[in-house]
Amino acid sequence: MRVARYYCPTAHETFSLLPDCLASHFPGELDAVEHVVARVETARSVEAAADVLRPDITLPSAVRWVRRRLTPVRRALLAVVTLLPEFFTGDARLAAVRLALGTPSALMAVRLHAAPHLATLPTPLGFHPRASGETCDRPPPHTTWGQTAPAPRGEDPARRATAARRTDAAT
Repeated sequence: MRVARYYCPTAHETFSLLPDCLASHFPGELDAVEHVVARVETARSVEAAADVLRPDITLPSAVRWVRRRLTPVRRALLAVVTLLPEFFTGDARLAAVRLALGTPSALMAVRLHAAPHLATLPTPLGFHPRASGETCDRPPPHTTWGQTAPAPRGEDPARRATAARRTDAAT
């Protein structure tokens, strides 16, 4: 499905309006991701579920494909169950969430209940992007070009200032 992106000239950012049925930062629908998680919860192992869900690829590739869906959903359900204890019994498994909400499409229902928290919830329920272990070389959004951005954790600020002076002297 194509999702339109809009540009905000004031904030200099783009945004989109993601339909409730689509998974954030994942291809496809939330129901398809939920199906994978439900299959793993009822299977004897992740490998057994992966073999059934993806018979068209090798088993190690299928296991990776399943885990790329399983891990974020478990993380998101744990966050939602912790944030909204009035709806859930404290069990973050998909089957328990389905039972608490009384619906077979638990992820879409959870997204509706957790609407105020979507910006901070992990994918595929919320819109908070996955954390990557790599740092980016561009300055953070709160700085303007020409200002020196704060040094990343673990980096010596004096070394960074010396490198900046060398660059300024070369130009």
